[in-house]
Amino acid sequence: MSTPIDTLLADVAKLYSDDEVVTQAHLRKVTLASGKVLGLVTLDNGLDHTRPNTFGPKSLVALNTAYDAALADDAIDAIAVTGKQFILAAGADLSSLQASGAAGIRTIAELGHAVFRKISGVKPSFGFINGLALGGGLEVALHADYRTVIDSVPAVGLPEVMLGLIPGWGGGYLLPNLIGPANAAKVFIENPLNNGKVLKGTQVSDLGIADVAFNGADYLEQSLVWADKVLTGEITVTRPEIDRGQAWDDAVAKASAFVAGKTSGTSPAAAKAIELLTLAKTATADEGFAAEDDALVAMSQTPELLASLYSFDLVQKRAKRPAGAPDKNLAQKVTKVGIIGAGLMASQFALLFVSKLKVPVVLVDLDQERADKGVAYVHAELDKKLAAGRATQDGTNRLKALVTGEVDYQKAFGDADFIIEAVFEEMGVKQTVFHNAELVAPETAIFATNTSSLSITEMASKLKNPDRVVGFHFFNPVAVMPLLEVIKGEHTSDAALATAFATGKKLGKTTILVKDSPSFIVNRLLGRFMGEVGRIADEGTPVAVVDTAFAGVAPMPPYVLIALVGPAIAYHNNETLTKAFPERFYLSENLHKVVEAGKRSFYGSDGKLDPEVESLLVVGDKQLSPEEVRSITLDGLADEIRRMLDEGVASAPEDIDLAMITGAGFQFWNGGITQLLDREGISEKVTGRKFH
Repeated sequence: MSTPIDTLLADVAKLYSDDEVVTQAHLRKVTLASGKVLGLVTLDNGLDHTRPNTFGPKSLVALNTAYDAALADDAIDAIAVTGKQFILAAGADLSSLQASGAAGIRTIAELGHAVFRKISGVKPSFGFINGLALGGGLEVALHADYRTVIDSVPAVGLPEVMLGLIPGWGGGYLLPNLIGPANAAKVFIENPLNNGKVLKGTQVSDLGIADVAFNGADYLEQSLVWADKVLTGEITVTRPEIDRGQAWDDAVAKASAFVAGKTSGTSPAAAKAIELLTLAKTATADEGFAAEDDALVAMSQTPELLASLYSFDLVQKRAKRPAGAPDKNLAQKVTKVGIIGAGLMASQFALLFVSKLKVPVVLVDLDQERADKGVAYVHAELDKKLAAGRATQDGTNRLKALVTGEVDYQKAFGDADFIIEAVFEEMGVKQTVFHNAELVAPETAIFATNTSSLSITEMASKLKNPDRVVGFHFFNPVAVMPLLEVIKGEHTSDAALATAFATGKKLGKTTILVKDSPSFIVNRLLGRFMGEVGRIADEGTPVAVVDTAFAGVAPMPPYVLIALVGPAIAYHNNETLTKAFPERFYLSENLHKVVEAGKRSFYGSDGKLDPEVESLLVVGDKQLSPEEVRSITLDGLADEIRRMLDEGVASAPEDIDLAMITGAGFQFWNGGITQLLDREGISEKVTGRKFH
């Protein structure tokens, strides 16, 4: 039996905090063309779009007050909820949850349900998804009878499982009963476990979460016109019937298999989400919501939630204030970007720079044909955005005009402020292109290198002004992966470093300061990881067994990761590390054979070990269990992280975790990697002390 709302309101008042940024709920009456009156509730915390609306205790009470007023007003025929510009809401205020304790979390869970569902079944209700809607931000709209969405919405979803939680305000029950269990599982189970993937644009309406999508600056006006037609009966909304037979059970089985393969039982939240999906087949709304309340309280008491909140704090706070970054006022203005190279990586750079900085970008290569090919790639990608409705024709034309291809260094770099190389990963080649650029570039121009493993100091050593060189290491795919490692060479100036951080921020990346050292943070740890794995496989443990050992630890099996980054790149990274630290890093001869054979993966299209690859492998007879493989490899990571911290490669364990989460996709619920190693006692066993 649910707690009466008056009791919940009294209890939640005890959880008030002066630190809560309150999202107010502003009610106004809108007279529609038909003469009907809509009570429009707009959520707004009074800050700009960089600080999304959230639901803490006071915010829930504010929404309750607005809903009560709309329901009590006989002049109001229907109710709608929307958000401030670009934002509906980003869900629960996690800091409020963290501070509330189990009893407080139950109060917040039950109150959220009680408030959100007030608009269900009393007066016709609408959710206008006008921007970002995550977690409770989507759930507040799910409780409405009808929904519209702006087709340019950047992020809609229920990411709670990634955070060690579950959709706690109706999502676990309402969504499968709206769009079916298979689609719902993608939204609140699969997407969160795939590094927090979200829905964008018309995906929201295509799935049936919204009944219709509108575009343009007049989205709200279009939504009001549509709502009026629904109210007058001119538009009838029909939705497909949900199959509650075998199809539901099959969807649950598929989701369960996905969770098992992805987490290997390490995510209590994912397991609980499966339970909610199963229950939603037959439960009433009351039963479904009560199960969410119970599940949210249970998840609040797991160590995985604490690790998730730690991870969330890293990406929301530490990422915005990079440790060790110099005074931002030292940053030089970037008015033109030069890119040395015009291959795929360089072309991705050009697309990112022109899209975010909106300054001239020039690609330089050995001949005009190659340079033009790079420009053509950028133009094609911009055209795709235009075709998808994510850009205007004028905006696309302006960006296209800013991207050019060139072969002459003087023409390209004579007035460039920021020059980044994306050429072959070989020291001599990089030194040569930087030398040639220095002959023509302004003395104040910053030289950035995207090297994934080579020494920044050595690369700059042949230059007249080595202080201008800074590491600027992206992760592939450039547009998707958030991390940007900013590497300080021995001579890198504060101005160069500050410019790199400022530019990275404008590019929308998470920037982390890294000491110049072999392979930096992510690739060094992945190198140790792949080295341990390669040794174990070469000694006789089958590749398939090795790959089963890391579910719930790494975002993907190691030999799947090799296929993603490319065997040659993985081998080169470990070459660099083995040369630097031969006593700890292992260079797999079998991986070398795969590279020499030109194979892109250890696996065939059927998901099994490629017979051609298998014929190349020479292995021993020492076979380990998945548990032994996992133990040995995690021991190696603990050892390497301690060494990196002692060497000052990263300033703190938090930067190690931030890098592994944003650059390698390690899970929130593990706290990246160091929290996991601490929790399982591995860091103490290997290094004699915890990381935290």
